[in-house]
This record gives sequence, C-alpha cells and structure tokens, in this order.
Amino acid sequence: MRASLFSGVLVGALLAGCGTSVVNPVTGQAERSVMDEKTEIAEGQKAHQQVLQEYGVYNNPPVQAYVNALGQRLAAHSHRTQLQWHFTVLDTPEINAFALPGGYVYVTRGIMAYMDSEADLAGVIGHEIGHVTARHGAQRATSEQNAGLGVLAASVLGALLESQGITGAGKMAGQVSQTVAAGYVASYGRDQELQADALGAEYLARNGFDPRNMIDVIKVLKDQERFAADQAQSEGRAVSTQGSWLASHPSNDQRLAAITQLASQHKGNYTDEGRDRYQRTIQGMAFGESADQGLSRGRNYYHPALGFAVTAPASWQIQNGADKLSLVNPAHDAALVVRLVPAQAGKDPATIIRDVIKPTQGRSESASINGLQAMRFLGTRQDAQGQSQPVAATVIRGPKDNVYLLQALAKDSATLQRTEGPLREAEGSFRAMTAQDSAAARPWLLRTVPYPRGGFAELANASPITSAERQLRLINGYYGGGEPKPGQTVKVVYTH
Repeated sequence: MRASLFSGVLVGALLAGCGTSVVNPVTGQAERSVMDEKTEIAEGQKAHQQVLQEYGVYNNPPVQAYVNALGQRLAAHSHRTQLQWHFTVLDTPEINAFALPGGYVYVTRGIMAYMDSEADLAGVIGHEIGHVTARHGAQRATSEQNAGLGVLAASVLGALLESQGITGAGKMAGQVSQTVAAGYVASYGRDQELQADALGAEYLARNGFDPRNMIDVIKVLKDQERFAADQAQSEGRAVSTQGSWLASHPSNDQRLAAITQLASQHKGNYTDEGRDRYQRTIQGMAFGESADQGLSRGRNYYHPALGFAVTAPASWQIQNGADKLSLVNPAHDAALVVRLVPAQAGKDPATIIRDVIKPTQGRSESASINGLQAMRFLGTRQDAQGQSQPVAATVIRGPKDNVYLLQALAKDSATLQRTEGPLREAEGSFRAMTAQDSAAARPWLLRTVPYPRGGFAELANASPITSAERQLRLINGYYGGGEPKPGQTVKVVYTH
C-alpha cells in the first residue's frame, strides 16, 4: 500500500514534463521544477486521501481542532499564506510527523504523547511547514526526474520482498514508509533539513514561542531513540527505526549545534509555552495501539473491533501493520502473516486460495481451529521471478462472519520446515476473543497527575505498560535523569 502511494505521487509529478522556472517563496530565487504550485496542490490532494486511508484519522475532534488551530496559526505567519493548509492527527502510535506538497501536514498521536507543551508541538509542525514553504517536496520530485526511477524501483522491490517474507522485510517496509512519509521521495538532504529547522524557528518566533523549543523537541526524540536502543539491547534484538521521525530527520550533535545557533538569532520575550493548554488537550488520548487497530499485550494480540485474538510463540515479535498482522521469529526470516480477506473475495476457502495464493499445485484439507471452521493448503506457487516456492496457508471463518488468511512465510524451504512447529503453534492460537481476552484488551490512555514524592517509581506501580518507570521518564522528558518538582503535573499511562 505504501509503495503504491509513493509511485502514484511520484509518477504524477514526473509526468509534468521537463519542468518550468518557479520562484521559491522562501529564497525569492528562480529554480527549475517539475511542479508549479497548482501541480503541488493537486499531487498533495491525491496523496492526502491515500495517507488517510492507510493511517486513519484519530477520532478525537477536540484534539484535531486543537492541532488544526495551532497549525493554521503558524501557517498564517509563513511564506505561503495563500495555500489552503490542512493539519491532521493520524491514528498511529508511530512517533512521526511529515508533510506533502501543497499544504498537507500530519502529526501522529504517537509523537504528541512525547511532547510536553504547545510550543514543543509547534516546533514539530513549524519544521514540517518549512518543508512545504521551501518547496522541498517539489525539489525532491525534480531531483528524482533527473536521476531516473531507481529509487522507485528499489522501493517497489522492497515491498515485494516484504510480501514474500524475506529476511529484513520489516526494515524494508520502514524504508518504503519513510520514502512517502518524509515528504515525497526518501529523506530530505541535510541542507533542506537545516532550512526547515531555520524556518520552523522563525515561525515559532513570529507566533510568540521561544525558538529554543525546537532544541527541546530534538532532545526528547533523541531520548526516545535511546530508549528504543536500550529496549532492543535488553531483548537481544536489532534496533528498529521504522516509523521514527528522527530516522527521516537526521539529528546529530552538529545539527543540534546548528539548531541552537539558529534559535539564538531570534530575540523576544517568550513566556507562554502553552504547557497547561497542551496537557489539558491530551487528557484521555490513546497511548500506543488503539482498540480499532488491535492491541499487543506481551505475546498476545487482541482485536476487539473484529473480535479475534492470537498468541505469538515465545520470543517471537508481534508487528501490527496497517493491512496485516505479522508474528515474526527472532531471526526475522519466518513469520505468520494474518490478513482480513476483503468482502469482495467471497467466503469460499477454495476460491480464496485460488485467487489470493494463486498456487501452481497442492492439496487442501478441512480443519477446525478453536471451534472455527478452517481449510489448510500446502503446495507451491511461482514467485515474481518465476521460481517455484512452497506455500502454507490457512483460511479461517472467524468471528462476526469475517474470513482470514493465515500464511506461513519464510526466506526458503529449509527455513519454513525448521519453523513449522512454532508457525503451527501461532496458527493454532487464533481464536474468538474470550471474556479473559476482553479484560486484557483494555486500551491505554494518557492523563496528567501531580508528581508524587515517591517519584516515577511510585507512578510506575500503577501503570500497565512494560518498563513503566523508564517509559514514564521518557514521555515526561526525564529519561536522561533528573526529577520534576513534587506537585508538578506529569503524564502517566493508565488502563481505560
């Protein structure tokens, strides 16, 4: 899905031809571009609908209204006030923000959980507005036309490999995602990032916010990156940057120094960071995965909206994607992938296997999995290169009369055979949610409380999240040490 968004937007831009001379609103200089402003807006509109379809809009009107009002306020003091700006909170725990040409800016509810004030969020939004006002997306599209379609081909290949369960597919999927999310094609260059930083600082100052909040934002996100690395190390796995704002916005010490210097150029009496307004806004906001998207709790995955649950084998990871659920082994070379079969595909298992799997040969057998009617298929099919590959798939009639396809994927036949036991174990755990499952599937929410004398350790005792004390320090900006003052409001995570 992400690869199709990328290709649709990019190819549309490339079809604009050899380009024309356009005056950059920020620099005032003419530059050759395949996208004039009208084309920027048109491409942004098309991609916007696909972004909403992929991520979903966070269903919280007060939060949406707050972010839109803040974004409109910043954009009104930008270099492109004539654009019709759109600011949207996406329903994903990814810690991310991005922009599309034509005035489309997105922040995730995931990144909002880590911001401490309105000024912090304004720093994130101002940076993304800067990418739009400086026409960075159009510049990237122009550069890609000059370079050819190599990046596009590589991204599509990554998506195809992911669908086949090849080693490193999760990383490839993340790279494809960031190709789109980072603002059109791959990540921006350092000069563009620094220019967006400078513009973000300028827009903050124009709106009465201290530009140094941009420094705080980068520090908060670097702490999040440290936390992810610490967690991965403690669990003996590689660090993943998928969905990370910093992954597409490189931030080293040199860049922090540059941001500090940029911020110091703006002088003013900046007193209101909007901390209380911001923390009132995020009261009750979902933290982590949402019930509509499914919830991971340890080795268990629950989808209350669809009514099913599944359990990963010991040491396997749960990867909750936009269009599929993957239970991935520690070596990342095998996975059980669970997909909801579209209604138009029908409910007949044999037809689904024929049309979705497209096998060349094999056999099917009826089965029952935790009382649910199922059909297992073992056989072969041709891959994209025309080579024969093994296929192990199961079609299950699940709760609420939905049909699911469970497919065992591995990098080769030997890996599929070696992981057959845990793959069957994972498949055999697919079930309609029980009362016990429903009790465990309560969502996590944010709220603010006065900081107690017992500190984060005391707050952690009442928190449902794993590594609670470390995570609470993280979302409050104290991962590197230090403590709030007793009575100061801090964010906590609780169970609804």
